[in-house]
Parts: sequence; C-alpha cells; structure tokens
Amino acid sequence: MAIIQEKDRKIIKERFDENLKDEVRILFFKKSGVGVWTPEVNEDTECKYCKEAEEIYTDIAAISNLVKLEVYEMGKDKEMFEKYEVERIPTAVLVGKNKGMVRYVGIPAGYEFTSFIEDIIDVSKGEVDFKDENIKKIENIKEKIHIQVFVTPTCPYCPRSVRTAHKMALINENITADMVEATEFPALSDKYNVYAVPKTVINDKIEFEGAVPEDQYVEEVLKAVES
Repeated sequence: MAIIQEKDRKIIKERFDENLKDEVRILFFKKSGVGVWTPEVNEDTECKYCKEAEEIYTDIAAISNLVKLEVYEMGKDKEMFEKYEVERIPTAVLVGKNKGMVRYVGIPAGYEFTSFIEDIIDVSKGEVDFKDENIKKIENIKEKIHIQVFVTPTCPYCPRSVRTAHKMALINENITADMVEATEFPALSDKYNVYAVPKTVINDKIEFEGAVPEDQYVEEVLKAVES
C-alpha cells in the first residue's frame, strides 16, 4: 500500500516531469534482520522508522524512472556503510550531480518531506540558486566540512536551513551536509544541546540556531574553515 497520498503523488510527478534532468539514486541504509556488524556510533539499533522510511523512498522512486532506490542493510553491506560514512539508521544519501554528500539522517517527515523532493530535483540538475559570489566562496573550500542541521517534522523554519546546507554539498566535494531528525536521535541531540530547531552544527566548532540568510550561513561555514 502506498504511503504517499494520490493527490500528493500527482504534485510530485508534475515537479519531477518538469524538472528532473538526470538520474538520481536514493541510497537507503537500514537495519538488517540478522545484523552481524553495527556502525561505531548507532544509538537506535531498533531503527523504529526504517519501515516507514523505506516505504516513503519506494513510493518516491516509483513516481519517476529517473529516481532509483538502492537498499543497504547494516549486517550485509559494510563497505557501503563505510563508503558513505553512515553511522545512524535510517539514513538516505542522494547521489546524482552533487559533488559532496547530501544525507537525511532519520525519516524526512512533515516539512522535511518537501526538502527531500526539492533536493532530488537539485541533485538531478546539479544546479543551486546561490549568489555567484557565495558559490565561489564555497567552491574554494579545501578542508573537510561536516554540517549537521537538527530538525523536527513540525518545524516550518527547518527546511530552509536543511536546503541551504545541502546546496553547499552540491557545490563542493569536501562538504557533507546532514538533516538530522532530532527526536529520533536524542543522545546526539543532547550532545549538541539541541533545545530549539533548526540548530546547525559545523565541524563541532560552529553552532547557531534559526534559519539564517544565505550570506550569513556561508560566513558561518567559512568561520569553521578558518578555525
């Protein structure tokens, strides 16, 4: 049974038909039924939302032949978990024309569902709507950058921060940008003192709350580089 309602499916199909240019792979990482290996850090070994996440990604992939779903299990696919640095499940990685890593750690529910759909389009086109000067600043980053954006499904301001972070990962191969569903990973949220969302953490050095403008977001990333 499809988890995405028919009316929403039609809207997504129209968006995909109008905007998708090249193939996008959704790499879905989940718990194995008989896992023999676990990531070094994984606080949710039960993976409460693996089933729902897989249903969502399966439905999305069925909407367009340019969207492919690949499923990897914790106990069977160690090399893929390591290649994409997956430490928590469920995680989805988008692979297309992006240079860096675009990841969803936790289920993209609520407002983040729209972020996921728009990210697929961006990854398919390999284009971002940043200012030229900001694109150049991001392209020039040579250091490894890890951006974590903590969100909740009911936060209407979170998608803006997630999308900004993911656009940076599209531009630069040194950037990994994660949406992290805060309520699914309470230990991780506690580690970073997530009391309000969106909260962005860059390289464990720079932290800020709120959906900040593009220019300010870029400057915060550059601060992490400089530090």
